[in-house]
Amino acid sequence: MTGEASEVVLSKQDLRAVTAFAAASAEVVLEVFEADQPDDSRPRDAIGAAWAFARGGERGKSLRDTASAALKAAKSAHTAAGREAAWAAMSAAGAAYLHPLAKATQVKHILGAGAYAARAAELVADDDRSVGAEHLERTVRRATPVVVDVLKRFPTAPDGGGRVGELIRMLDADLRLLTLTERL
Repeated sequence: MTGEASEVVLSKQDLRAVTAFAAASAEVVLEVFEADQPDDSRPRDAIGAAWAFARGGERGKSLRDTASAALKAAKSAHTAAGREAAWAAMSAAGAAYLHPLAKATQVKHILGAGAYAARAAELVADDDRSVGAEHLERTVRRATPVVVDVLKRFPTAPDGGGRVGELIRMLDADLRLLTLTERL
């Protein structure tokens, strides 16, 4: 049927690797949210649930619930940086639900946590875009060959999405370039 996305083959190990990458990416800005909302553990719980899945746990209601709770926590943040950090945590838990459809929008499941974390870091630094770029460089170094391989199974990140969308596209391009460089 015309217009349908083809399927991408994803193993549970692929999903675990992507989720570990997302959890590590979100974890580095968790303190940004916790400085904003010190008594709110929802983003920490989401990252913990993502790690639990990445380390062999199952995808289930608990993982979805922690992602949803982190999204709600973002709405209670007093600062934009705190909100972006909570969205990074939500994205980490949501990474386990990467859909096996060859659609560009699925790239956000892989790279969203890293992009939201980079945006949180920028905002903490008075919207300094060089801080976001440095953060993305560290995120690229965190990516395993499995994560890069999974990313390459999908089309490049789509347009739109504001600054976070731009950060996703930058991260996407950097990771795809990394694989080309390794092959040369």
